[in-house]
Amino acid sequence: MYALKQNAETSDQQLIAAVLDGSEPAFAALIDRYKDRLFRLLSRYCRDPAECEDLAQEVFLKVFRKLDTFQHESAFYTWLYRIAVNAATDHMSRASRKRLRLVEDDAVLDLGPRDHAAASPDAPLLRAELAAATRKIVDSLPVKYRTILILREYEDLSYTEIAAVLQCNLGTVESRLFRARQRFKQALERLHPELVPNGPAGPTGGPR
Repeated sequence: MYALKQNAETSDQQLIAAVLDGSEPAFAALIDRYKDRLFRLLSRYCRDPAECEDLAQEVFLKVFRKLDTFQHESAFYTWLYRIAVNAATDHMSRASRKRLRLVEDDAVLDLGPRDHAAASPDAPLLRAELAAATRKIVDSLPVKYRTILILREYEDLSYTEIAAVLQCNLGTVESRLFRARQRFKQALERLHPELVPNGPAGPTGGPR
């Protein structure tokens, strides 16, 4: 059996090698390293903590079964995100339940400058209203646009990382993200023009 003295400096590659050689503690360490990021990602798709827990277990089970197929040319967490996104969307589709819902944890999409709103005494209320509107609008987007907004705006993945997760090229990431932001902004202008910075003609958050 692969002997590995685990510490904070143990790389993902070392842990993976140990898991493939039969080390259960190494897999437990790998789970512990990424479980918080995984739960946060899954919580963007469902509100129920128990459902998130079930999804996380499903994802880690798939990771364990497919670990021998992982290619070290890419980062482990982008591979993990790919499995998680697929598991979440498949689960919701199978269940034939409500559309995927986004939980922002006080985050909102970058729609452009909001300094004027931040200086207002009504800023907390406006932010709460914008967060609620954001949740509903993103909930209504097609899965491919919803997912790319989650990965970019909420998980803060780079374009290269998103391309690795979604297994597409950078051009596809850029064009899809542009269209997703456009759809979001147009929906916000149509449904909640009072919340759009600088009015309906305000700036659209572009690629960062």
